[in-house]
Amino acid sequence: MGLHQQRIWPRLFPNSTVITIPTLGFNVETVEPTRNVTFTLWDVGGQDRIRALWKHYLSNTDGLVFVVDSADPERFGEAGAELEAMLGSDLMQGVPLVLLANKQDLPRAQPITEIVEVLGLRQLQGHKWHVQGCCAVSGQGLPEALEKLAEMVKQKQKARGL
Repeated sequence: MGLHQQRIWPRLFPNSTVITIPTLGFNVETVEPTRNVTFTLWDVGGQDRIRALWKHYLSNTDGLVFVVDSADPERFGEAGAELEAMLGSDLMQGVPLVLLANKQDLPRAQPITEIVEVLGLRQLQGHKWHVQGCCAVSGQGLPEALEKLAEMVKQKQKARGL
């Protein structure tokens, strides 16, 4: 559910040492995925007891990366409900979303079109969004996802006159 350090962070920071343990609380990292674009990423764990704390990380959010396990369709409903609740917050008005459909390399992985439908993204109003299939093990799709997020954040800032 969160941007899981164990699977995704090492691919985003190939020149750094990353301890690969599941995120139990949160981790913070600043990255420059493309030239002249810097993100401060808050890797917030997705365990049930931590989800209640997510609202405390929403203030001043410019973009959201939300990760779903494409090979675990039984949890899509739960993921969709959490995403809807998060994006429904007043603090998240207009915040662009990149949904990472992780584990696209696995045989049980659901197609992106199915994930979009089940999560109801086409009905999402007030947020630009992009779904990126990815494989955290190989890093496939991750650079493209961050480039798309950077583009959407820049568009939002330009529209606000920043």
